[in-house]
Amino acid sequence: MPPVPNSESLSGVLERIIFFNEENNYTIAELRPGDGSEKVTITGQLGGVQCGETLRLQGSWTKHPTHGPQFKIAAFKSELPASIYGIRKYLGSGLVKGVSKGIAERIVKRFGDDTLRIISEESARLQEVSGIGKQRAHSIKEAWDEQVVQRELFIFGQTYGLSPALCLRMYKQFGPEATAVLRNEPYRAAREVQGIGFKTADKIAINTGIPNDSPQRIDAGIEFVLQELQDDGHTAYPSEDLSALAAETLQSDSEHIRHGIERLLESKALRSTVAQNGHAYLQLPYNFFAEEKIALAIKRLKETPSGLPDIKRDIAVNWAEEKAGFAFGDSQKDAIKGSIANKVFILTGGPGTGKTTILRAVVAILKAKKAKILLAAPTGRAAQRLSESTHAYAQTIHRLLKFDPSEGGFVMNENKPLSADVVIVDEASMLDARLAAALLQAIPSKAHLILVGDVDQLPSVGAGNVLKDLIASRKIRYVTLDVVFRQQKFSSIVHYAHAINKGEVSLPTALEDVRQLDPKKDFQFVSATDQNDAAQKVAEVFKSFIAGELHLDPIADAQTLAPMHKGMAGVGNLNQTLQLALNKNTEAMPFGTLKFKVGDKVIQTRNNYDKNIFNGDIGIVTGLDGVNGLLDVDFDGLETTYDKSEMIDLQLAYAVSIHKSQGSEYPVVVIPLLKAHFMMLQRNLIYTAVTRGKKKIIIVGEPAAYAMAVRNSDAKSRCTLLQEFLR
Repeated sequence: MPPVPNSESLSGVLERIIFFNEENNYTIAELRPGDGSEKVTITGQLGGVQCGETLRLQGSWTKHPTHGPQFKIAAFKSELPASIYGIRKYLGSGLVKGVSKGIAERIVKRFGDDTLRIISEESARLQEVSGIGKQRAHSIKEAWDEQVVQRELFIFGQTYGLSPALCLRMYKQFGPEATAVLRNEPYRAAREVQGIGFKTADKIAINTGIPNDSPQRIDAGIEFVLQELQDDGHTAYPSEDLSALAAETLQSDSEHIRHGIERLLESKALRSTVAQNGHAYLQLPYNFFAEEKIALAIKRLKETPSGLPDIKRDIAVNWAEEKAGFAFGDSQKDAIKGSIANKVFILTGGPGTGKTTILRAVVAILKAKKAKILLAAPTGRAAQRLSESTHAYAQTIHRLLKFDPSEGGFVMNENKPLSADVVIVDEASMLDARLAAALLQAIPSKAHLILVGDVDQLPSVGAGNVLKDLIASRKIRYVTLDVVFRQQKFSSIVHYAHAINKGEVSLPTALEDVRQLDPKKDFQFVSATDQNDAAQKVAEVFKSFIAGELHLDPIADAQTLAPMHKGMAGVGNLNQTLQLALNKNTEAMPFGTLKFKVGDKVIQTRNNYDKNIFNGDIGIVTGLDGVNGLLDVDFDGLETTYDKSEMIDLQLAYAVSIHKSQGSEYPVVVIPLLKAHFMMLQRNLIYTAVTRGKKKIIIVGEPAAYAMAVRNSDAKSRCTLLQEFLR
């Protein structure tokens, strides 16, 4: 630890950790000074340390208005405990598996200040302690070695801002070699461990002497730039533009970048395709294969004769009309016939145009013909809605394809296809390239594929623009429904959704006060002067209107959808505001800047195939174990337990981004919308948000922001090659 100018020193045994922030390692703790004086409070970044360790600190004394004197840490060095007191505390903290407080007492009583050396170098001698046999001595030694490696990793990682949870993820991936990988191959860590990232790897590389123009940095940097573009939805990028962007990002010259691209192409870490326009496009391999496989699967399905029995389509439509009890429109009849006649068919249209009516009719006709139908959707909520509307079983695509963690892929694939005559997929606008490829490969050649979606909604969260690309390719028969049949029953929401789509700016009278909201109206607007005012009014809407006037469950029956994550009216702050307003439980488990409580609504932010929980799944916290750092969450009946390394993937979900809401519907939707969100104010964003509401939409914000969103039809285009492959 280098000396810190104008600082004081303090050393002692870490007695108790009062607060720890997983994201930035900020800690409030108690230290027992080595001179035997009273315990003191210490604050600052203190990652990877455990109670009982000896800390040597540099910093300064400050006085907190409530809690009194505190030592603010500027730098620290951690050492394994040297005193009998520290060793006893360290071993008895539950850190080393198999060592309870009682066993720790007996071990320290037998070996004194030589305890840690005995465990490390002469672990067989642990059998001298009553209650410890050969097997337990071996287990304690194994747990101790694991703890030593993890401690080294935590201390190295915290220098670069890695949280203990991320370090645990590193350890799960690389085991005892984790610190060596981080130190010597940081770009490998960035590739293989989600959450490390190129920027962190770059910081480590610079500090460990890896040159800026080294091939491993250039190659990893090019892949990083493509991954960043992928996060914006692109599956491909023009070679020249990528070179320029990589040179700018890596602060490197074009020659180094050119050599890097050549190396990556040679090793097949990149794929290049020359399009019909003569330009070369670069792709990460999995995006290249995904789009290629989609095109090949479409070709295979179209070229293989149908396995369905002969269906007289006009008679079938008349039968379905009779069963439904009302006459279908011409476009609806065309869609039903097209669904049956074509091996691959797309049905698209906005809310109220009759997509559900058609799906119900198609399913009824196919069932009557004893066809085997599989229904699926990208999210659990969308699958549930599909099941309710068709009166048939539906499931998520992930569950349909059965992911096998041991194999690292889906069980159902081209070698083991699904057993089906017809596969129907709802909310197809949410299909990204990789999920679409996995699905299409698993569809048997004789089966039909029907994709249903709304192309005016936001594109998939993952990379690709599958539904739009399939339609634009003109290779697949499709019907677009544009006549609104649901106008009267759900007049306001459907009316405003279609007005948004046409670029028409019209709003109900803006209300100044939440108390003016009318329980009988289904589309209302509450004015807010700024982000802070909007956040407070959103909370009031939940407490006084949704829970009070409507007598609904504000957690289960309503959802806040925000355009952005940051800011006072962004997802992050709204979650804290709504948690405070709606969840009165006092016991909480701190994790980073979050506090999880029983009853909290949470969202999974990454596919976790081991748990069978997927990105966008929403659950309720049902239990917490602060001692062992465990959290129990119920995802629509699926109970699962999270440890600290997995909690990184959880966020509060009282408010979620509009992107995350795709495929879901909620009885009541509350949308904060302000000019401060200008970067995200686009027509397809507000359209997607409004079409999530089943019974009521309440927008809280500025009418001018709504107008900005409706008028802005310039949604960012995505660079993809699916149309190219389909040609």
